[in-house]
Amino acid sequence: MDDEAPTGDNITVYDEQHHFTYLRLLDADAEGADWTEVAQILLHPDPTSDVARTRRCWESHLARAKWMTKIGYRQILEQAVAQERAALH
Repeated sequence: MDDEAPTGDNITVYDEQHHFTYLRLLDADAEGADWTEVAQILLHPDPTSDVARTRRCWESHLARAKWMTKIGYRQILEQAVAQERAALH
């Protein structure tokens, strides 16, 4: 797991590889889970060893997960439609 999630306007290979992590982060956030517990389970094995780094990692990945729900998913749908159209022709 990288310390920081991507921040660009396009879905990356990293996003594709970590979509389950993003989903789990969103679920934990919706449930009000303690960020340190979430980070320990999903991102880093020991958030207490470097709290600031772990917090940035957690914030970065949660922000990207939220971006995926608002913007990124549209790209996934657009790609799927384009692939379907190409397969039909």
